[in-house]
Amino acid sequence: MADLEKDIAKILITRDQLRARIAELGNALSRDYAGQDLLLVCILKGGVLFLSDLIRAIHIPHAIEFMAISSYGGTRIESSGVVRIMMDLNSNIAGRNVLIVEDIVDTGRTLAYIIENLRTRNPASLKICALLDKPSRREVKVNLDYIGFAVPNEFVVGYGLDYNEIYRNLDFIGVLKPEMYAKPAEDSESAT
Repeated sequence: MADLEKDIAKILITRDQLRARIAELGNALSRDYAGQDLLLVCILKGGVLFLSDLIRAIHIPHAIEFMAISSYGGTRIESSGVVRIMMDLNSNIAGRNVLIVEDIVDTGRTLAYIIENLRTRNPASLKICALLDKPSRREVKVNLDYIGFAVPNEFVVGYGLDYNEIYRNLDFIGVLKPEMYAKPAEDSESAT
């Protein structure tokens, strides 16, 4: 991991800060959803590390599902604005209390699309739990019910967040050095 750490300009959120905040979120969710049919819908790929720690911090029965969404084009720096479902849910969410688990909310476009799509499936409730919120970039109003951390308008990686499929395995959230993403990237289009 030391090779990847040299590409980081600064650490925004440490491993210990992540653990502490996720424990707080798990306690809040356990309290708020006690006695309810809770289904966590993780948005792949970036949300998977957050989900894995979050489900261990939730102390009530719950189920998990996954969706993969793509909204990035060639450079993977800016969203293309076109949102596509790459992998859909495997179960019916009608009548269930659905909690979308997202790694980061930036412009809000992708999340707004997911919310609109899932609402048509008649869940009993639909709420959002985002590890990171970048409110300065918001273009579409979305209501975040549970937020881990607000982050500045910087290119963040680590703890599931990537640049061109790299840096997901860092155990902290860091700011990527601009020279790392200013290089021409191979044309790749994959789910975040």
